[in-house]
Amino acid sequence: MNSGLKMTEKRGNPSPATTQPLIALYCGSRSGNNPIYQEKAIALAQGLAEHGFGLVYGGASIGLMGQVADAVVEHGGEAVGVIPEFMLDYEIAHNHLTELHVVRSMHERKAMMAERASAFVALPGGLGTFEEILEIATWGQLNQHQKPMMLYNVNGFYDALIAQLDHAVAEGFLPPQHRAKLIVCNSSKQIFSALKNLDCPKNFVV
Repeated sequence: MNSGLKMTEKRGNPSPATTQPLIALYCGSRSGNNPIYQEKAIALAQGLAEHGFGLVYGGASIGLMGQVADAVVEHGGEAVGVIPEFMLDYEIAHNHLTELHVVRSMHERKAMMAERASAFVALPGGLGTFEEILEIATWGQLNQHQKPMMLYNVNGFYDALIAQLDHAVAEGFLPPQHRAKLIVCNSSKQIFSALKNLDCPKNFVV
């Protein structure tokens, strides 16, 4: 394992170092071709920290993942990274986090993030990002959690996915009540509005 990082036990840290409600941000290990993706990701992360939230994410220091972690930490928020051991060779782990967990598999990564998060937001990303938000939405459909789930539709990035979800409803494969749980947000203000009902810090202002 690289850099002397230690494997985290499967059940995670029994005494978390964080004190803030954590928001899971699903996002890419790339920054995308349009600067707006980086701009909006950093602004969202900064806003979360300023509103008293922390971050739980995939643990890397590259792409949008690294940028959101940097922004949260730089603005006084707590950040928890969860990265599988096998990814350390090509996703450099972030070394300035409140907690960094090195786990054995993607399954452990997703389970720990889901357990620690109070809400989930998918920023623009690739296959991993799509898979993560759709899996957590599936878990919600199966009543494994009742936490807010959001698509941050920066620059219309998720328009095609939203259309596919609506098509699944129209064709009778996705119940409308479960489609409705995946909230589409076109601005960070809408995300903060969706988060305001959490058990979050006092003086939360939208």
